[in-house]
Amino acid sequence: MTGPLAGVVVVVTRPAAQAARFAAMAEAAGAHPLLFPTIAIEPLVLDAAARARLAPDRYDWTVYTSANAVEHSVSQLPRPQSTRVAAVGKGTARTLQDRGIALSAMPPTTADSEGLLELPSFADLHGQRVLILKGRGGRTLLAEELARRGAEVAQGEVYERRRAAADPAALAALCDACTAGRAVIAATSAEVLAGLLELVPEQRCPALRDAPLVVPGARVAAAAGEQGWRGPLTVAASAEDAVMLQAVFTAAGGSAPGPA
Repeated sequence: MTGPLAGVVVVVTRPAAQAARFAAMAEAAGAHPLLFPTIAIEPLVLDAAARARLAPDRYDWTVYTSANAVEHSVSQLPRPQSTRVAAVGKGTARTLQDRGIALSAMPPTTADSEGLLELPSFADLHGQRVLILKGRGGRTLLAEELARRGAEVAQGEVYERRRAAADPAALAALCDACTAGRAVIAATSAEVLAGLLELVPEQRCPALRDAPLVVPGARVAAAAGEQGWRGPLTVAASAEDAVMLQAVFTAAGGSAPGPA
């Protein structure tokens, strides 16, 4: 395989259902993508009362916080018609588009709660009802800040994350790539990175924590340091596939092509 990432093993740690596009992009650039999901996504089944309470058109805004939130809500909740729909990032927006759901708002820069909160549409929400569709647990910033700005906020948890099991063959390949100095690790959240470090303990693969690591944003970079990562960090502007791949080029010491 030739290309700017030839000889590089890009370790893709995001959940399996979201890994294919990024892995294909890395492979097209010459890399060998190694799928090593650290988190598994499980749907949460809503009862009749929850489905009625979380019907999107009961709200002025419906915010989807991830592609998983889209996937695990559209099969259980009425299709949005009159509500305005917001996505936290491009991946979420793409999933909504694939489902034929019209989008009203998305952060132009960072794919996170902070980016969404910077939009003028969310500056003053007095008298408005906002539904947030999300996974179980996670950050509380979005709901708290929307409520502070006057919104009546409801949250619907439609999936949960659990620790994935490490495939022995993938674990061996990961350790070999790290030991050989060929690996670049891509971790899209602090939780994903914590899962990686739990699945691959120091004594099993000492070289892992010295490998180049690509993360989205300063918050995840800070978490990497707190979790004991020793290798060089490259901070991407967001967890969007194309942005992360640009950062992988930098981490691998090459020159990146134009944005995808």
